[in-house]
Amino acid sequence: MIPPKGKSLLAAGVAMATALAGAAQPMPKVAPVAPVLSREIDKLPPELPRGFELPADHDPLAAGILMDHQKEWLEDQSDLKLGEKGRRTGITYAEALDDTIIASSSRAAGGDNVFYIGDTKDKGREFIGYVAHFAKIVAKELVEVEEFLFEDQLDDGTSKFISAYRVKFASGFRVEALSSRPENIRGLQGIVVIDEAAFHKDVRQVLDAVNALLIWGGKIRIISTHNGVLNPFNELIREAKAGKVPYSLHFIPFSKAVENGLYKRVCLTRGKEWTQEAQDKWEALIRGAYGVRTAQMQQELDAIPSDAVGSALTRVMIENASDRSIPVLRWALPDAFKNAPAAERKRIVEEWLRDKLRPHLDKLDPDRRHDFGQDFARSGDGSVIMINELGQDMVRRGKLVIELRNVPFETQRDVVFYIGDALPRFGHAAFDATGNGAYLAEVACQKWGARVSEVKLNAGWYGANSLPYVEAFADGSIVVAGDDDIIRDHQALQYVDGIIRVPENFRYKGGDGFDRHGDAGIAGILAWYASRQGAIEYGYQPVPVVRSALDGGEDAHGIFGQADEAARGWWRPPLGTRYRGFP
Repeated sequence: MIPPKGKSLLAAGVAMATALAGAAQPMPKVAPVAPVLSREIDKLPPELPRGFELPADHDPLAAGILMDHQKEWLEDQSDLKLGEKGRRTGITYAEALDDTIIASSSRAAGGDNVFYIGDTKDKGREFIGYVAHFAKIVAKELVEVEEFLFEDQLDDGTSKFISAYRVKFASGFRVEALSSRPENIRGLQGIVVIDEAAFHKDVRQVLDAVNALLIWGGKIRIISTHNGVLNPFNELIREAKAGKVPYSLHFIPFSKAVENGLYKRVCLTRGKEWTQEAQDKWEALIRGAYGVRTAQMQQELDAIPSDAVGSALTRVMIENASDRSIPVLRWALPDAFKNAPAAERKRIVEEWLRDKLRPHLDKLDPDRRHDFGQDFARSGDGSVIMINELGQDMVRRGKLVIELRNVPFETQRDVVFYIGDALPRFGHAAFDATGNGAYLAEVACQKWGARVSEVKLNAGWYGANSLPYVEAFADGSIVVAGDDDIIRDHQALQYVDGIIRVPENFRYKGGDGFDRHGDAGIAGILAWYASRQGAIEYGYQPVPVVRSALDGGEDAHGIFGQADEAARGWWRPPLGTRYRGFP
């Protein structure tokens, strides 16, 4: 008989460290060094729970086994459940217990299939081991763990096979632990558990795909430690906290697990006597292993996402060099715009330029030089134009950021031409001439000549220009817009093979729900580069006035006299004349 869910299910027992076990996790790809606490169970320090080592008589429902945060996780029956956790806090264990109870129940009692998707094969093996043990102890079923090949049917009609483990129950339902993410997640029906979501390849695709399961009454559990502030898992956490997505959120840092009795269970498994002094010493030992790497400790233990390892700029540095008053103008066009009649397109563009853009350009200081840079995109990512003012103090101050999304080539050309023609003391512009951006860079160069740089964004160019831009944040010679997406775009600048740039295929959701690729960070480097180029200016330079005898001066030698010659230089003709060969 399966015990009913609720608090009665979660009463009491003997503590086991393995009840608290997390699991092996792969290294984040952006990290150049291994985490302080190994992601492989066998290599963890002996002070921590080490994984699936349950003795034959271990009962997860016995008094004292489950900690309060594990009970809260089990009691939460929400369709969408999200676990933001520190290392070794026991949520995977609790989820395995919940899944065992569900799969062993009849459909009338809420039974269903469960699909567990870990980030490694070892993680799946550990999880299915928990399930097999709980099936015997809790569900009173003797089950066998089967290793099989899961057929993943792709969109093109072909199939690939994924190594997997399976436990079948008398109810007719099953728990399957897959070693990697299937392409066809939408084809699964039941409860899907994504463990260590932040470390999966194509995290955003995983999170987007599982939402389709809700159509058929499925449930979703997403569990993970953090892997950087820009990781899509952290974006999902932010959205849940803001109420934008209806996930039930659980925050489980290492300190909460310690408070709920983690060390007491370690003591029971080790045969040690618990004391508060010993617990404090134990926690200090775990935290002390991080040394000065406090950001990494906070991410691994305290569930506080860090700036990506290898980031060129921290958020604090960027915010300190930001100004919230700098406007960010965003314009996204529907797909139908490009097929609209030419007259209609012209009307829409002229209206936007006049009503939205022109008021910002009119506010620019007519006495200061202005430069801009553009990171080009036609679809998918945004096309970002960053306009800077060069101050008397040599500080480059952002004055306007323009983001264009799904805007056709010719319309982007019209916007750029309008900006350049309206800029006071237009100094220089740098365009991303990589790929499709080459067209816009070329027509701008044809219009403004030497005022334009057509930039091929490659390792050589980044190597020469990214570091000076980053250093500008440290020495206070740059001011950027205090907009969250602009700041996060700059956080995306990372050291890739020793060069500061945005990593390939590195994307995240912006505040408007669109994908971003560090676009404003790249535009910022281009605008910085433009401001360091010589400006071509056309203006009037007055001729110095030299008083002579003709206008009442003391010089008695006349207009061609010695005093006049000394003042203007012997090589220049007198005023009012011009000799061939003289400038």
